[in-house]
Amino acid sequence: MFFKRPQHQVEQEGNQRLLNLIYQTKASWGHAKETEQAVYESHVNNELKERTKLQERKYLYLYERARKRGLHGKTNAGVIMQ
Repeated sequence: MFFKRPQHQVEQEGNQRLLNLIYQTKASWGHAKETEQAVYESHVNNELKERTKLQERKYLYLYERARKRGLHGKTNAGVIMQ
């Protein structure tokens, strides 16, 4: 017979995957910002700015999804939301 996982377990696993994705995307966004800042002095190009903005938009989208689900993860004092 098939074993069916309880709905709350499936939901918890999905929530944890979302939180992990948020943390990874935040790190990627931070790296993109650092790279942009490092290159800024040497005439940053538009592609680099667009990559940074894309990472920011991904993070903010995922963050909003988590807020709608009522998820709470690790607090990061370095994040300033506008």
